[in-house]
Amino acid sequence: MEYKSLVKRFSMLSMTALLTLSLAACVEKSDSSKPVSENGEKVITMGRVTSANPKLPQGDSYEDNAYTRIVNEKLNVKIVDQFEAEGDDYSRQVALAIASGELPDMMRVDSKDELKEMVENDLIEDLTTYYDKNASDYIKDIYESYDGRSLADATFDGQLMAIPATIGDGAPNMIWIRKDWLNKLGIELDTDGNKAITLDELEKTAKAFLDNDPGESGNPVGIPFASWLNAGDYGGSAFAMTAIAEAFDAHPRFWLEGNNGDIIYGSTSTNTKQALGVMADWFEKGIIDPQFGTRTWDDIMALLTNGQTGITTGPWHLPDWGLSTVRAKNKDAEFVAYALEDENGKVNVTHNNPTGQFIVVKKGFEHPEIAIEILNLFYDEIPNSKDLKTEYPEIEKYGKLGVDGSTRPFNIEVYNSENLLEEFAYIQQAIDGEIAIDDIPSAGVKIDAQSVKDYLDDPESAETSTWSKYHSRMHGLGMMKKLSEEDKFVWTTPAYFGTTKAMGKKGANLAKLEEEGFIKIVTGTEPLSYFDKFAKNWKSQGGDEIIAEIKAELAGN
Repeated sequence: MEYKSLVKRFSMLSMTALLTLSLAACVEKSDSSKPVSENGEKVITMGRVTSANPKLPQGDSYEDNAYTRIVNEKLNVKIVDQFEAEGDDYSRQVALAIASGELPDMMRVDSKDELKEMVENDLIEDLTTYYDKNASDYIKDIYESYDGRSLADATFDGQLMAIPATIGDGAPNMIWIRKDWLNKLGIELDTDGNKAITLDELEKTAKAFLDNDPGESGNPVGIPFASWLNAGDYGGSAFAMTAIAEAFDAHPRFWLEGNNGDIIYGSTSTNTKQALGVMADWFEKGIIDPQFGTRTWDDIMALLTNGQTGITTGPWHLPDWGLSTVRAKNKDAEFVAYALEDENGKVNVTHNNPTGQFIVVKKGFEHPEIAIEILNLFYDEIPNSKDLKTEYPEIEKYGKLGVDGSTRPFNIEVYNSENLLEEFAYIQQAIDGEIAIDDIPSAGVKIDAQSVKDYLDDPESAETSTWSKYHSRMHGLGMMKKLSEEDKFVWTTPAYFGTTKAMGKKGANLAKLEEEGFIKIVTGTEPLSYFDKFAKNWKSQGGDEIIAEIKAELAGN
């Protein structure tokens, strides 16, 4: 073992004593010395990520439930949990297992850094041949839908060292506007029906809302934004400037590849500077909330709920957990979603990180192929069942009960990159009467389709939950489907998603520098030219160091 790896292992081992007390509340299920076979069954130990409220039927547990029983029935495999834990406790359990070298046969890890450490210390199995030989064609098609990006995240020196979870693209960041207010003021947006509007149209709509106060609040407010302004995730999170930035083909918080092969931090690009120029102009005109930079998350939600503002930004599912509060207070509230188009009529979007978590198999485990067999069972055979109620009655029952997905052996999601659009297609077909809701293969999508239908049958008296599903699916996903069909998306693939040493040391300070600098520019405390000083400071205070590390990692050094 290399000296570097020995030092890393030693440092992790030194954490063990500190971790022990904090892990006392976690459930220790068994030790990893159990035999590989017992009563003719293969036995595998697992590290299990649990949920606070899994909604398991009485008598069922993480170790013994419909999912683990199917594994036993179909694969002749008994699952024994080496440990069960939730949230940070689970992360500490994983750290302890890595430090001690006492890994369960299979477990989930939640970062590329952890995966890399286990590879460097030779703790996990190479799954390349098992994946090539055992993965179903459907599973392989899922991973291929990411153009190799997902499997590449789990590959080291040409060897597949883990099963990656997948995260489909959920772009773009959307502009959510009160539809009932548009109707009240007679404002016609999106006359061509392509689900995209211009910056000028958005500005005029915001001004009309300010001038006419359609929410009758007595104190209308411009478009609210969170102080951090940007988020490096799909859809750009809520209350961010992502949609405005994308109108200039700017991608803040993402690591991009420049024309000459250099690495560029999106927040320091000239395109982002242009977007900030628009934001500063809007702030001066009152189009942006005059208290931008000081509002808390709850403050912004209150502005929406109280009818002081009717425009916000966010991902496709914002109605499910954010805008629903507006409907809960006002039964007449309706929203519609638009994308912002650039000067060429296109909608610029960024591919998100295709991988969030990984399933690893302990080095020396006798049956690594079981991991691929479990992958096939839960992400191909069961979801593609033609008659779930007949073939997997217990699992069908779990769907109706809303049992949490964490109760499956692998607490990950494995969907193709366009899964959201496929789900919407099923819902649309069911609403149009082309298929019966019961014909939808996914239990979760069936529930969504029924909620949308219930809302459409009686919008005025519909529950807030059905209102939310209708808006997020028919407006949010519907907009994504329309833009895809009309080929309006222009995709950018970031060059890097990982974490470097310098990021760990200097990332927080750089993020603060960015947040404070952008607030100063938008509020007019500093002129737009201050952006150049910000970019220079960002580079000198650690940005250049991070970029150098990214380049070295991408080059394999």
